[in-house]
Amino acid sequence: MAFNPPYAITLDAGSSLANKTGSWRTEQPLYLDRLPPCNVSCPAGENIQAWLGLTQEGRYREAWEEIVINNPLPAIHGRVCYHPCEDSCNRTSLEQPVNIHAIERFLGDLALQEGWPLPTPAEASGKHILVIGGGPGGLSAAYHLRQLGHEVTLMDAKPAAGGMLRYGIPAYRLPRDILDAEIERIQRSGVHIKVDTSIDNLANTLHDNRYDATFLAVGAHVGRHIDLKTDQSVPLTDAVDFLNGMESSPSSPSLGNRVVVYGGGNTAIDVARTAVRLGAEQVTIVYRRTQEKMPAHAFEIEEALEEGVELRALRTITAITDGKLQLETMELDADGWPQPSGGSETLAADSLVYALGQTVNAALLQGYPQIEVAADGTISVDERMMTAAEGLFAGGDMVPADRTITTAVGHGKKAARHIHHYLNDQQLQPRAKHETAEFDLLNTWYYPEEPMRSQPLLEMQQRTTTFNEVLDGLGELSSKLEAQRCMSCGNCFECDNCYAVCPDNAITKLGRGNRFAIDYDYCKGCGLCVEECPCGAMKMVPEIG
Repeated sequence: MAFNPPYAITLDAGSSLANKTGSWRTEQPLYLDRLPPCNVSCPAGENIQAWLGLTQEGRYREAWEEIVINNPLPAIHGRVCYHPCEDSCNRTSLEQPVNIHAIERFLGDLALQEGWPLPTPAEASGKHILVIGGGPGGLSAAYHLRQLGHEVTLMDAKPAAGGMLRYGIPAYRLPRDILDAEIERIQRSGVHIKVDTSIDNLANTLHDNRYDATFLAVGAHVGRHIDLKTDQSVPLTDAVDFLNGMESSPSSPSLGNRVVVYGGGNTAIDVARTAVRLGAEQVTIVYRRTQEKMPAHAFEIEEALEEGVELRALRTITAITDGKLQLETMELDADGWPQPSGGSETLAADSLVYALGQTVNAALLQGYPQIEVAADGTISVDERMMTAAEGLFAGGDMVPADRTITTAVGHGKKAARHIHHYLNDQQLQPRAKHETAEFDLLNTWYYPEEPMRSQPLLEMQQRTTTFNEVLDGLGELSSKLEAQRCMSCGNCFECDNCYAVCPDNAITKLGRGNRFAIDYDYCKGCGLCVEECPCGAMKMVPEIG
């Protein structure tokens, strides 16, 4: 099941036996490992197929240990990652993808419940690295650098670490006890975390303190604004400031009974659903394009609509007058882009929340004229995640990329490995990747239809009146059975099909975990073994000689 190359023994086209029956064949079968598409699409670089295989066997701690090789925050990711792995899961072409994030959540929660510690760091290197920013990118970099044996100090301007995990994601999606526990475990591995520590000028900080390298992971905490003609009759609030205030002093934010949120991303959805929980009687999202074009994830939009949030799509706000928002209606042109229709509407509101995207405050880089800062606060890095300043690396929201939690965690890991090689005057060489196991390489006849196991939702009354977690997890049995839906795309799981169907008895079992070998003295090159391999772990290659 697990993607775990290479084979212990393989007789391939280059072996001494490969041409013994060449006169019978134009092609010969070959065992190989292909990359499962879930692994390919994971921004954190998790070996998803491997830990699903261990979960299938009930080897839960080993499965969790496989995850934290690449990602130290599985209980968090199992809740708030938007699981691109599931979007590319080959099982989608049969019925539904494997519920990967729910299984990761089960393993992450079990690890916290059982108190499993992170791996012991390598021997001390004598190097000290500064990480700025306590969000997912900074936490990931700090963890991976510590695992490599380096001393790490993480500084964050907020009262508690977590970044947008804490100050941007509401508690109904990410309970704070889970967030705190996973951060605390990283601290226990030896990472020094200093909160309430704002750095206004990085060059001065590095001049006054000796660090061997620095990683920047400052989050996008500055909300975008637009010029809007207003008579001040409706208070304006920034989405980031509002969500931040919910975390800092949850009793203070007040939006009134009629709340309008302007924007269509996940932050807009979070604000709208939070307003519902604060008791607003009417919550409306205004968005300039159609619902299908909203950047928010579809399941988040659906949950918001279920909770009573109204969506007014194809609308823009043009002015505020006498406690009402003036809306201009839009219509799609031939290319699907919204254009003014000439129509208008009004919408009464007690408050308007801007959720039009965020930028990064990169003012701390004022001492680095060689680093160009874009309008959105991002900076360029090379293939090593290093900026134009020697020894200064960056990732997460600070660099041009998808602004997701999993992308930030992947950046932190990548930067940590490059920093490690940089400190050792080495160049990290990329590993060769196997080809991807596409759906058409599978023989899906062997996989019976089995829909995905869904996670229970909190009862609606509690959803709309409390900040209790909306989505429950899968239990042990359901997680194990769900993991067994994995088709092991591209990697032999020793189903014995090749052994059973070979008409020439040319396939030899090598023992559990060692898979199979082909005796080319007997193989006639019929290709039946390749056709009947369920997971696409064989292919026919041209005969040599």
